[in-house]
Amino acid sequence: MSGIEDVASLAGVSKATVSRALSGRGYVSADTRLRVEAAASSLGYVVSSSASSLVTGRTNNVGVIIPMISQWFFANILEGVERALLDRGYDLMLYNVTKTVEERSRVFEYFLVRKRVDAVIAVTLEITSAETQRLLALGKPIAGIGGPLEGIPTLSIDDVEAARLATEHLLLLGHRDIMHVGGDIDEQMDFHVHSKRLKGYMEALTKAGIRYDESSYAATPFDIPGGYRVGKQILGDPRRRPTAIFAASDEVAIGVILAARELGISVPDDLSVIGIDNHPLAELFGLTSIEQRPDLQGEQAVDWVIRQLEQPGWAPPVNHTVLPVRLVMRSSTAPPRPRA
Repeated sequence: MSGIEDVASLAGVSKATVSRALSGRGYVSADTRLRVEAAASSLGYVVSSSASSLVTGRTNNVGVIIPMISQWFFANILEGVERALLDRGYDLMLYNVTKTVEERSRVFEYFLVRKRVDAVIAVTLEITSAETQRLLALGKPIAGIGGPLEGIPTLSIDDVEAARLATEHLLLLGHRDIMHVGGDIDEQMDFHVHSKRLKGYMEALTKAGIRYDESSYAATPFDIPGGYRVGKQILGDPRRRPTAIFAASDEVAIGVILAARELGISVPDDLSVIGIDNHPLAELFGLTSIEQRPDLQGEQAVDWVIRQLEQPGWAPPVNHTVLPVRLVMRSSTAPPRPRA
């Protein structure tokens, strides 16, 4: 098996130059890098991660702590994180944690210390002060996605503003009987996403001078079956049926649209529906949506931690960074049809 000495000899450079060229650490001219890569390829030489770690003091691993991976939002954050890490020559080490004290303790007190990582990204985890201190004590670059964390650079969309924008779109179309279908306030996601989106909806109605009460809101899981079930309940009763529904996620909105179709209710002639996410299925269903890009949020977090590793002296933003959202208009929303 060929070693680094063989590559250096064939390329006519030092072993240190081979290490820099193949690891991407340190300056090597473009011509030299190509010559080293060609020599390594012809000899079948692959860089040893352990040997590279001895030279650089790094593992080329970034730890990602995330509460779930089965939902679209989280999967897309991971997709963005992985894509950005691979582009920079790093591997992803995933820690899927629940809210149980025992599991969280194992991750924060044992695994992150035992497993060698160069940086940590916390995804939509509202971690405690003690957990934050354990992360900071690692002395590694850290970034968070989902909401503010004391002492850690973080980024997210403004959930209140996103919900306000969705509701205002329906108001501008002329709707006054608007219902919100969102997450259960008693079963909050971290960073209180459910209550923030409900707040944005209520603020928009209040600003427009429209009254709302507990019947203006229905709770459901953030998925298509949940939206379908609550859609059947709401739309099946003509006395309760609104002219528009703001769903707190696109998957919930799609479930509502499926329920409307089954009940013979036309979208948008009889019912306008808007969601949040701009999910890949949104275009298929003609769903108007407030777009957020979880994959780009993942890429941004990677950029922050990798720049700290590779650009000494560079520091990420001190304050929480709010990322923009935008309205994507499709065929699921329209002015309300006059009622007989």
